[in-house]
Amino acid sequence: MEMRTSTARTGRGYTTSYVVEQSPAEVYAAVLDVPAWWTGEIDGGTDEVGAEFTYRHPPQHYSRQRVEVLEPERRIVWRVTESHLSFVSDPEEWTGSEIVFDIAAVPDGTELRFTHVGLVADVECYDACSTAWLHYVNASLRSLITTGAGLPDPW
Repeated sequence: MEMRTSTARTGRGYTTSYVVEQSPAEVYAAVLDVPAWWTGEIDGGTDEVGAEFTYRHPPQHYSRQRVEVLEPERRIVWRVTESHLSFVSDPEEWTGSEIVFDIAAVPDGTELRFTHVGLVADVECYDACSTAWLHYVNASLRSLITTGAGLPDPW
């Protein structure tokens, strides 16, 4: 199978997508297994609407996400309710942004489209955060989906 990946800056935020051979159900289950692909300290639930979880990557990153949408095999949306990024002048840059996973069956398998709504080019953490998402979503999550194991954090 041909490996297709696209990454873009949009007016809404940072977006990346790719197609895997696995089913929408397998992709959905992998996204929900946050500790297996978003390397760091994860505390709290990720598989119930209204649940909240925190992500910590000391000392640079802390954020709290609330699960807003869970549409099995179709869509997952988290709203960032709290954040502290130690490496930018406004450490709360992520607060109020949304992290969206859209899942769709396509002829070759399943497309996963990731968008961090609010992570736009003029946000100070754009370069560092989009580079991190490239690893976590395009490498670690993709590995979890296709091999059953996420990739360790390179930082």
